[in-house]
Formats: sequence, C-alpha cells, structure tokens
Amino acid sequence: MSTTVTYLGHSAFALEHDGARVLIDPFLTGNPIAEAAGIKADEQEADAIVLTHGHDDHIGDTVAIAKRTGATVYCSFEVGQYLQELGVGQIEDGNPGGRIEAPWGWVAFTQAFHSSSSNGRYLGQPMGAVVRLGGKTVYHCGDTGLFGDMKMLGEIYRPDIAMVPIGDRYTMGPELATRAAEMIAAPLVVPMHYKTFGLLRQDASGFAPQGVTVRELAAGEALTLK
Repeated sequence: MSTTVTYLGHSAFALEHDGARVLIDPFLTGNPIAEAAGIKADEQEADAIVLTHGHDDHIGDTVAIAKRTGATVYCSFEVGQYLQELGVGQIEDGNPGGRIEAPWGWVAFTQAFHSSSSNGRYLGQPMGAVVRLGGKTVYHCGDTGLFGDMKMLGEIYRPDIAMVPIGDRYTMGPELATRAAEMIAAPLVVPMHYKTFGLLRQDASGFAPQGVTVRELAAGEALTLK
C-alpha cells in the first residue's frame, strides 16, 4: 500500500498510509492558502501531529485538532510543555539526533537554523522532522536557513521526499533552497513556506535544483509515494 502526501498550504502537510494519518505543522485557520482551498481544521483527522517549532504559523490548529482527535503530538520539550498547559494530553517530545518510535513508524528531529517562540515565550530549538511511514521517509526541513549538514542528513536518512522552504526573508530563498535540495538529494522535492503572506516570495522561480524532481503542489493536492 502506498503513502500519500497532501499539501495543506504554507508548511502544512498530511501523510497517510494504511489508515494512519500524520499532520505536520497544521496551520490552517488564518492560512489564506488553506482557506481558499476550503481546508478546515475541524475536518482534519489525525493519529499524530509533528511540529517543527513554536511559531504560530506552525503550531497553528494543533491544540484544537489534538483535543478533538486524541492525536499524539511529536515536538520539542518546550513546545510540549506549552501544549500541555493548553490541555493537550498526548505528547512525545524529543530533540535533534534522537528517534521516537510510533505505532505507525517513527519521527526523528534534525537541527534547523531559525527561531521558536510564541507571544515572546521561548519555545525551544527549531527543528526539521524526518517521518517514517509506510516504508517511506519524509524530510520536512521546517523553517531554516541553509546549512552544510543537510548533505549528511540526506545520506543518513535517504528521504524519498523533502519539503524545503523557499519563501526568503525568514527562511531560505529559492537560490539557497536550490542548494539545500541538491545536498539532501531526495528524488522528489516540494517547495513550501511561500506565497502565504506578502513578505514571502510569491512564486517558485529560481528554485531549480539539479538531479531531483520538483513538484509544486496546490493546497489540497496530493501525491503518492509508491
């Protein structure tokens, strides 16, 4: 059975395999890309939610979805403490370099170069996330600048697909994201964290890594990893 990857806008994705559904950074309410596509938080089912860091455009609707579905949230220690204060019951926290086993696979966090906070509260180290589901490996880079260890992470995890931020200003722009995608060397790359707001790049021009296939996805569009 295949693994399906659905883009939900901004940096949000849904991964599905054999009845298991994993959301990554489910920012839907207030996300103009998701809202234009009719993607609603209260319609999202989830067995797990993976969070890369504490910014509101990544934690997003996590609290509401987790409370309604009982999903386990995989995140940093600090984000986990924050979510528990907000009433989220099932937390699996970790830091870069470790692996967290799950009933449907596993999650491993990587380093990322960014920040992580909410309303002035420090929420731990920003991270990327490697998710293993249905025999496929997904590397969501989170919000990050370019760093040389992306090449090593690609060699270690050998992801089938990578989600790379290209929006510039707060993350890599297309040129640096191109280098990142080439270093990670996943056969399939999806650009993210662009077009959502006016300060971000509004298209993927300039994102042209060599040796990989780039798939720009519209919100709600899915691809299948066979």
